[in-house]
Amino acid sequence: MDQALNAGFFVFHTAWIAFNGVAWIWRRTRRWHLATTGLTALSWFGLGPWYGWGYCVCTDWHWQVRERLGYRGDPNSYMKLLIAEVFGIDLSPFWADALTGGMFAMVLVLGVALNLRDVRRAREDARGRAVPEKTTPR
Repeated sequence: MDQALNAGFFVFHTAWIAFNGVAWIWRRTRRWHLATTGLTALSWFGLGPWYGWGYCVCTDWHWQVRERLGYRGDPNSYMKLLIAEVFGIDLSPFWADALTGGMFAMVLVLGVALNLRDVRRAREDARGRAVPEKTTPR
């Protein structure tokens, strides 16, 4: 069972990260993106005072499974492990955290800005005002 959980966590957690990284691009996924980045921020900063800044529920549960499987010495950062496993790059904990935090801040700002733009455009459409020509397909 733990082998299946380990694989499941790799798939789910990596998919969550990938979704957070790119879902701001498409209008149809932007609200979901806002929800997933909000939940990520809630885990990192809302639970951070008690468990440590950047605490991730998924990582904690995954590390518990990996420990039962005999893995010892997993890094504090899931991204450090993922980058090492996928790309074979052994980043320092500082750079793994800096890369993760920087990318998260960027996609969060993009997601919020584009959601606000979408809401503004929807209001203008509802009021019958002229809306600038859309340059990207929805």
